[in-house]
Amino acid sequence: MRRYLYQRLRSFLYAFRGISVFFRTQANAQIHLLAVVVITALGLWLSLNITEWCLIVLCMALVLLAEGLNTALEFLTDLASPEIHPLAAKVKDVAAGSVLLSVLLCGIVWSLIFIPKLIQAF
Repeated sequence: MRRYLYQRLRSFLYAFRGISVFFRTQANAQIHLLAVVVITALGLWLSLNITEWCLIVLCMALVLLAEGLNTALEFLTDLASPEIHPLAAKVKDVAAGSVLLSVLLCGIVWSLIFIPKLIQAF
């Protein structure tokens, strides 16, 4: 039992290390984190209701998740194919495209929530 708990604790430490690497080394992750801060501040200022917060948080999670998976795929692709290879390029392009799609789709959700509230505020 003690070994099991130790292994679970180590799993969390590895996960936190991964989060640290993600935000320390990836410029796009830092940009997304800044967007999370700005969107959160805007949501607080506009007094979002619980449903709106749920949608906003889900969208933020989706974008950060997509960026994290993109980063992991880029690391793995660089390891598996250090030289330039057309399939490696496709892996990276599709992963990056997935991040862009998540940002664009979440942008629609954010716009549907924030634009009417901003219009009402001004």
